[in-house]
Amino acid sequence: MYNTDLPARADLPSTGKLLRSTLLAAVVASVLLTTVVLPAEYAIDPIGAGRLLGLIEMGEIKTQLAEEAELDQANNEAAAMQVSQPTAPQETASDNQGTAGTAADPQTSDVESDQAVSSVPDQEVVQPEASLALADALAAEEASSQATEEAATWSDEVTFTLTPGEGTEYKLTMEEGAVATYAWASDGGPLNFDTHGDGNGNSISYEKGRGVPEDEGELEAAFTGNHGWFFRNRNDNDVTVLLRVGGDYGELNKAL
Repeated sequence: MYNTDLPARADLPSTGKLLRSTLLAAVVASVLLTTVVLPAEYAIDPIGAGRLLGLIEMGEIKTQLAEEAELDQANNEAAAMQVSQPTAPQETASDNQGTAGTAADPQTSDVESDQAVSSVPDQEVVQPEASLALADALAAEEASSQATEEAATWSDEVTFTLTPGEGTEYKLTMEEGAVATYAWASDGGPLNFDTHGDGNGNSISYEKGRGVPEDEGELEAAFTGNHGWFFRNRNDNDVTVLLRVGGDYGELNKAL
């Protein structure tokens, strides 16, 4: 006894309908993968939709956290290997011979020391007050020149504070091939950073560091877009960062 009747062959979907449904499902899955999954999970934004939807920042944070976890594991393994293989101090044969020679002939050693001392002529170093004043003037002039040069070098300067576990991002708008100079330093502890760029569906990572107190150099844009730094504080206290930039770029913006 059947509760329902079996469908007739005419009521079943045709092969063409099944193929169209499968193709439509594949297209929808591809669109979701490109616009949502890749930007939000892996910071990959091939068509720029992830940045428009605000998902690319989420992916960058997840990628950064994953890389930091891998670095933590690698550092812990390296530390464990060093602890398990302690190095014992070794006494070389030359040290033994030198010690034996000194103990066997102390009189000869004393004579050689007296000769070495007597061979050095007595010298009296006299530095006039005029020379001291001239040296101070030259040092002050050099410091003033250096300060003026630094002020002319940097176009923008920003200071910010990161609480424990907090991250932030500053980027420069740059044209392809443009070169910007930078220098940043942290007060309160070292930072984890990722120097990278994105724009027009492109993305690149220039340099990454863990536990770095300061850094400086040049940043050359691989393509037209936004290029800069992601900082994260992994210390147990607040860290203040001073970032200075100069060179060929448009604007310095806080991206995150």
